[in-house]
Amino acid sequence: MGFDVAQGPEIESDWFNFTALNTPEDHPARSMHDTFYVEGGGQSVNEGAPNLLRTHTSPVQVRHALQHVKQHRALIEAGQSMPEIRVICPGRTYRVDSDATHSPMFHQCEGLWIGENVSFKDLKYVFTDLCRTFFERDDLVLRFRPSFFPFTEPSAEIDIQFQSGPLAGRWLEVAGSGQVHPNVVRNMGVDPEKYIGFAFGMGLDRFTMLRYSVNDLRLFFDGDIRFLSQFNDENIR
Repeated sequence: MGFDVAQGPEIESDWFNFTALNTPEDHPARSMHDTFYVEGGGQSVNEGAPNLLRTHTSPVQVRHALQHVKQHRALIEAGQSMPEIRVICPGRTYRVDSDATHSPMFHQCEGLWIGENVSFKDLKYVFTDLCRTFFERDDLVLRFRPSFFPFTEPSAEIDIQFQSGPLAGRWLEVAGSGQVHPNVVRNMGVDPEKYIGFAFGMGLDRFTMLRYSVNDLRLFFDGDIRFLSQFNDENIR
């Protein structure tokens, strides 16, 4: 689908992790009970604000977009259209949380598509195709349920329906998504009156649990060779 893959630092500044993503200073995610803060000031923006272990890979979206705009600055200043921003951002993320379905360190994959005419319809098509390919099920049913995220408007939780087994007909939340908020588009260095787009974010560990019927996320990080050997190439085939 033409998406680039981008990565960024795991120790992130307050501005890229929160402020640029339209997350206010009184948001619960900024509490030390939810976020791992580290010693040292911020990076280039908001000097003096503490650094932190990134809570999502959304900062990579902002960093990539800023570089994209910088690269095509001449086109923008000439009043021409810049190439669309299409990027996938996978990587490690950190939150103060630990149980059977959460880990203090986990993996996320986020997607961003910004252009002059990118709609919620495109979001639904891209994410539905991604899920059906990943789970190898063309009959997979998804629903986009209205929700709230500070960095998207409108926003939607994405649920997958169990097709068989004891949970048949029930829904499971697997991702968050929405049209990128105008404030976030502006912080990316792009005019929100001209460019619009969508973003989504999902937990790779959670998707793997569903794909291979694993019931405890912590098994991936325990280092038990009996568990990990199930996922070598030969056994997966």
